[in-house]
Amino acid sequence: MTSPASPADETGHHGPDLDRVPSAPVPAVLALGANLGEAAATLKDAVRQLAETPGIELTGVSPVAATQPVGGPPGQPDYLNLVLTLMTNLSPRGLLAAGQAIEHTHHRTREVRWGPRTLDIDVITYADLASDDPELTLPHPRAHLRAFVLTPWSWVDPEATLGGARVADLAAQADDAGSVRRLPIDTGRPAS
Repeated sequence: MTSPASPADETGHHGPDLDRVPSAPVPAVLALGANLGEAAATLKDAVRQLAETPGIELTGVSPVAATQPVGGPPGQPDYLNLVLTLMTNLSPRGLLAAGQAIEHTHHRTREVRWGPRTLDIDVITYADLASDDPELTLPHPRAHLRAFVLTPWSWVDPEATLGGARVADLAAQADDAGSVRRLPIDTGRPAS
């Protein structure tokens, strides 16, 4: 899906209209992570909440991956991560808002960049949309470097590509590739 460019905003930014609702459902990829509290239960509940969100139809839920924190303050507990594939008729900003609302129900705070969190939901891709908007950069600007996103994504969609490269190949080349461990945690929905 391509969107017409919006007029430049006060900063001179040009880009797609992130509020534009697609005329038909489009594919998107979300990455979820948590490393505070009952992370496995939080991820399972977040998957349920996303599945129940009007305008979102989950098409795949990856197995859960345990990973070491990348960046942020030292001494954090390991993360649990998973990736969802979906079809949505929400706008890009609407999909972001839906994820942030679910983060809020799990008491997500934004105090330290890449710090520990109860729940993080990132929009990784939205159709073939490219956006450099600071609120929602698409594809996610660091996804191609992060095995904790790429590896679960390759588990749920082995044929996935990002920026013209196979997601599985990008995962194998990522600096954190050796820290991703597949866990036998049931997220409540079958992987595709």
